[in-house]
Amino acid sequence: MCEKHRCTWCKGDSLYEKYHDEEWGIPVYDDNRLFEFLILETFQAGLSWITVLRKRENFRKAFDDFNYKKIASYNQYKIDALLQDSGIIRNKLKINATITNAKAFIEIQKEFGSFAKYIWGFVNGKPIKNKFRLLSDIPANTPLSDTISEDLKKRGFKFVGTTVVYAHMQATGMVNDHTINCFRYNEV
Repeated sequence: MCEKHRCTWCKGDSLYEKYHDEEWGIPVYDDNRLFEFLILETFQAGLSWITVLRKRENFRKAFDDFNYKKIASYNQYKIDALLQDSGIIRNKLKINATITNAKAFIEIQKEFGSFAKYIWGFVNGKPIKNKFRLLSDIPANTPLSDTISEDLKKRGFKFVGTTVVYAHMQATGMVNDHTINCFRYNEV
């Protein structure tokens, strides 16, 4: 059996490999999934992605299956419960940002019809396909992620710096940053 050539960042951890093979870089046009990734990227800020992936199901349970309409109405009682939940990353600023972002997400839906239409509009609805050979060639942010980050902040979003936005773009397939020797490079 021939081993698949993968991006080097995911090698050696079965959860990372599964995420890489089945999700990372595949275009996401569903608002619910886009919001899920936005929450996860928010909590990832300053931490490793594998930490968030290992807690993903706990996040799903704690944040009502990433239902942004429910999250937008969270009260102090729910915030206090989240701060006590050892299954998630208990950062008060990130929890509050998630609630703020849910409200801003709904406002974007009202304005554009969907969050997908808004966010994918920055790339004219089509993924940008990069041609990186090495992990070290892949940037942490780009002028486009700067632009999106600024626009999200103007709309009231929190914890959406340019690096978080670029990670979101990678995760949701707005950019294809699989290295050219990765088996997924030509599949997405």
